[in-house]
Amino acid sequence: MSDDQELGITESKQYNTGEWYAEVVQKAGLANYAPDGMSGFIITRPRGYALWEGIQNYLDSEFKATDVQNAYFPMFIPESYLEREKDIVEGFDPEVAWVTHGGNQELEERLAVRPTSESIIAPYMAQWVRSHRDLPLRVNQWCSVVRWEATDTKPFFRTKEFLWQEGHTAHRTRDDAFEETMTRLGQYRSLYEDVLAMPVMRGKKPEHDKFPGADTTTTVEALMPDGKSVQAGTSHYLGTSFAAAFDITFSDEDEEEQPAHTTSWGLSWRSLGALIMTHSDDQGLVVPPTIAPEQVVIVPIYQEDTEEKVLDYAEELRDDLAEAGVRVELDDRDERNPGFKFNEWELKGVPVRFEIGPYEVDDDEVTVVHRPDGEESVEARDEVVDSIEDHFDEVYAKLYAKAEENLAENVRDAEDRAGILGTIGQHGGYVRTPWCGKEECEEEIKETISAEIVMVPFEDDEERHHPDVAEGCECAICDDEATETAFFAKSY
Repeated sequence: MSDDQELGITESKQYNTGEWYAEVVQKAGLANYAPDGMSGFIITRPRGYALWEGIQNYLDSEFKATDVQNAYFPMFIPESYLEREKDIVEGFDPEVAWVTHGGNQELEERLAVRPTSESIIAPYMAQWVRSHRDLPLRVNQWCSVVRWEATDTKPFFRTKEFLWQEGHTAHRTRDDAFEETMTRLGQYRSLYEDVLAMPVMRGKKPEHDKFPGADTTTTVEALMPDGKSVQAGTSHYLGTSFAAAFDITFSDEDEEEQPAHTTSWGLSWRSLGALIMTHSDDQGLVVPPTIAPEQVVIVPIYQEDTEEKVLDYAEELRDDLAEAGVRVELDDRDERNPGFKFNEWELKGVPVRFEIGPYEVDDDEVTVVHRPDGEESVEARDEVVDSIEDHFDEVYAKLYAKAEENLAENVRDAEDRAGILGTIGQHGGYVRTPWCGKEECEEEIKETISAEIVMVPFEDDEERHHPDVAEGCECAICDDEATETAFFAKSY
């Protein structure tokens, strides 16, 4: 990405999705690629980071309301620590970046740049937990991790270094830990549905695709407009495997030593990629008012003889909105005409635009324009501040409805291998099908069309997954008895 400031998106979301996405990220001022020689890294610009802060602020508040405390652990992990949990080593070994020297001196032990932090956090949880009275223990950290993937960079979706949060907890029983796992999954779902205007589906990963060392990996999945799925957040019940590896034990009421049941859960700035991909259009970035860096932009329209009264009116309105807690920008630049400003703020994704010219001033009104669809209305000046939340709600509802329609229209059933391949090949989206639970059946689909099982719905989930299609059926791929319902999709 360059710093080309030419307005307007030249690529098509429908026909050139990857190029369109990169152009939106660049021209909306969200990110740049890192310098030559650092393939896979990005520079996050202030507007992009502001979106991440919106996500961070919401989740951090939710976490703290459920007794989570923030902490911070080193980004470097001794190799011996990483090797104490063999599944972690095996799961991340191809992607681990290693530090071998400090200055000119070779280190006695290699240090891993954290791909995830279980192996550095767990030993300290073991120190902090002695008695059942110390449980539950809940810590979270906001940090970056590095996974040296050999893939093309897609800002926020796929980068070698990315920002995320990772929570880690210890509990007395399996039930307590699993309840924790589902609480965090519910908070991720709330982020998407209540803040980002994106419906998601909840489920768990197949046994062969769990987080390394986990007992159960749960996930929220978001469907993109191009028919691909995004793993939007994961929450893991780790069982007692990490407790055994790192000696996280506690004395129960009878002074008997017991292993703790642990969890970990994380959400990364991939959520930003999903947000951009879901709502944005061929005019540029679209984001809901809940997270927009600027919720309202005021564009004054005047000639020389009306400049003073229009600007005075606009400034007063800006101050009233700011006092009401609205994130508002008054674009009073002389060197740009109103049409340029309209296009620029649409490109940057501001949800609501106020247009004020001499007629609005004379009539004591404001022209209000919604970003997603250009819907225009005229409001009385003395009512517009009180009604702004209604406009925000309306914009949010429009974005959510469109995303929900995309999801509803793109969950399809298939009863055999040909149906899976044909449906994904023609339509994309999710294909719901009976599955025997064997990895080799998934591999057969993956090798043919690069689609995988992104989710297995929970047995008791009656929300948007519909009936369990596996009941009484044969596996769509091998004809053995089906044991689960699988959702196949191509994914980011």
